[in-house]
Amino acid sequence: MTQTDGSQKPKLRALIADDVQETRRNTRLMLSTLNVEVVAIASNGLQAVEMAREQHPDIVLLDINMPEMDGLTAYSKIARIHPDTGCIIISAESNSATLRNAMSVGVHEYLIKPFIIDELEAAIERVTARLKDVRETLAKSGQLQKKTEAYLEQLADEYVKARRTDDQALQLFEQLAENPQCNLRWLKTLAMIYTLRQEWGKLKLLAARLEKQTADHRS
Repeated sequence: MTQTDGSQKPKLRALIADDVQETRRNTRLMLSTLNVEVVAIASNGLQAVEMAREQHPDIVLLDINMPEMDGLTAYSKIARIHPDTGCIIISAESNSATLRNAMSVGVHEYLIKPFIIDELEAAIERVTARLKDVRETLAKSGQLQKKTEAYLEQLADEYVKARRTDDQALQLFEQLAENPQCNLRWLKTLAMIYTLRQEWGKLKLLAARLEKQTADHRS
């Protein structure tokens, strides 16, 4: 969200995707009166995914039936890229099967065309409330992950000093190595353990990763 000033609420950032120009224009006009900044407008689902990747909007407003990629598939991909982005589906379809499909991919609100500004405003308010909860959960999850990694690295340092190569040490360093950004020190320690335990297959795979990561570090 973009902070305007100390006396105003943060302005929501939105992406609109619809293959009908009139719908795109009308939706944008309504959003302009609701403290929402439209940061991207797409005419199909594929464009919506790429624009969302670049802009990281707070909310995406997607039509279901669009060329290249439908709205539900597009939101599934957007949610994997930015799990803290909310979604309002805007569609002429009102059947229960479509609604169930939308809910199954995590869509937060569903508006039937044509909709009025009051309906849009209410939907945005509900999505905003849910976004707050989602972002708090993601923040806590990230903090927990950092604490866990810090604890594992502290334990790994103790294992290195004790020159441990037992099963418990192996499991610890393999767990650290699951992180793509794992410290080279831990990868080299794991390589040494593989060598001592004669686990040549694992060592070969790790050696290739070490070589690439070392080259990237130097460049």
